[in-house]
Amino acid sequence: MSKTSSGIALLFSLLTSSAAFAQYATDALRYSEINQNGSARFQALGGNHAAIGGDASSIYGNPAGLGFYNRNEFTLSPGITFANTTSEYLGNSSKYSGDGKVKFSPFQGASLVFASQPGFQRKWKRSSFGVSFSRQQSFQNGYLYGGRNNNSAYIDNVLETVNNANPPYTIKELEDGLKNDAAGNPIANSIPVAYYQMYLINPTTTSGPPFTAIDGQSVVDQSGDFTSKGATSQWTFAYAGNLDDKFYLGGNIGFSRIKYDYSSRFSDDYINSPSLTYIDQFEDFTVRGNGFNASLGAIYKFNPMFQIGGTLISPTISALKETFSQSVAAGFVGGKVKDADGNLITPPYNSLPIAANDFEYTLIGPMRGNLGGTVFFQNKGFITGTIEYVGYSGMRAKTSFLDADGNRDFKNDTKAEIKDTFRNTVNFRLGGEVRANIFRARIGGAYIADPYLDRTDGIDRSKLLFSAGVGVRTDRFFVDLAGTFITYKSAYTPYYLNNPNSYASVEITNRPVNVMLTGGVFF
Repeated sequence: MSKTSSGIALLFSLLTSSAAFAQYATDALRYSEINQNGSARFQALGGNHAAIGGDASSIYGNPAGLGFYNRNEFTLSPGITFANTTSEYLGNSSKYSGDGKVKFSPFQGASLVFASQPGFQRKWKRSSFGVSFSRQQSFQNGYLYGGRNNNSAYIDNVLETVNNANPPYTIKELEDGLKNDAAGNPIANSIPVAYYQMYLINPTTTSGPPFTAIDGQSVVDQSGDFTSKGATSQWTFAYAGNLDDKFYLGGNIGFSRIKYDYSSRFSDDYINSPSLTYIDQFEDFTVRGNGFNASLGAIYKFNPMFQIGGTLISPTISALKETFSQSVAAGFVGGKVKDADGNLITPPYNSLPIAANDFEYTLIGPMRGNLGGTVFFQNKGFITGTIEYVGYSGMRAKTSFLDADGNRDFKNDTKAEIKDTFRNTVNFRLGGEVRANIFRARIGGAYIADPYLDRTDGIDRSKLLFSAGVGVRTDRFFVDLAGTFITYKSAYTPYYLNNPNSYASVEITNRPVNVMLTGGVFF
């Protein structure tokens, strides 16, 4: 297959690299993680859903909890999220303070519950129907990083890509890889083409390879930034019943919407280079998708002081469409560059966009389940705990966007990458509520296990969640306020080289805070 082919053929060539399949495995995790959701009450309790009822969160948490309702209810939950990150790269620390650090959402959640009249002469006492809109996860994030690199630059990654290609890149392919877009502006079909056209990499033979970098020796000051936004939201419809005020059974179906965008920049600023002042890389990534899932839940009340509950949640099946765009910009010493004959010329391009890559695929998320218990202290409050199972190793992805061989390879290779990268996890949540007349005080916490099989970079990606809140509840209305703090680590690698000692990764400490207010009325 020629590397200069356009459209689907070019996309297939990009997807056949192991790095591409690793990307889709990582994407599967991103769209499948749920740290915490629920109303302000349930968020203050650490995200416990398994064994508590009578809250709008039951619609998408444990739907059996709707069976506790004996009157209709409407709720609305605005919230505000604060992104807070600190990054370490090449011995330097950077704190993020850019766009998107604070995000106000007027509708982190909204719900409507309709409860039937009790049937005193029947064992099946009552039933309830609920519909809700909820934010299941937030993609709001950002970080900065920078440091001096004495070992490599991004151009080394491009050089290894070109020189290790099979079949090898040729001058003709790199020449033909530059086209004009609909507006007549030049556009490259790949990063190697852009680097070649900008004289950043140059041939050493008449056919091309091996290629050399315009400057592969100078020290560089590297810097970068990353900003993401979006969320997974879900409309959920649930129904539950109450059998003799002892056994509560419910089910739901959810329709999810994924919206994810990120923009990133990576810069090499050359120190005392005879040829270059800088090379900048820019990336933009957009994902949109829709999915569906279903849940079945139950709660059993042994006595007024103790009840248990559990939920089985199907994988979310999502149809995703993504667009990946890149561009390259460079500065040359004196505004000149040497041609093939060693003469100084004005470079034909100081920047070039890369043709956007569009792709469509289906993601099958992990199976989930939870089991929990709640102990009540009469009308003074309660303590509740939950154990959650998430089957990350069972995530799958498939596509019909490529040809038959490409579709099969994408499915099989992504499956293998997921199984080699992720493990099934068990999470723990604990929370409690204290009641005094109409006032409520709550506290909670959670441990969310690291889903990665290996820690080759030495980073533990498990998460700790701490939450607290207060509330007021009367016969006509209620208002709850909750704050949640999460702390965890992640990593980002700007580029890879054959020698792992020649490049570095960014270690990111994430400490997001979410504050939610839930107000509700009974009718």
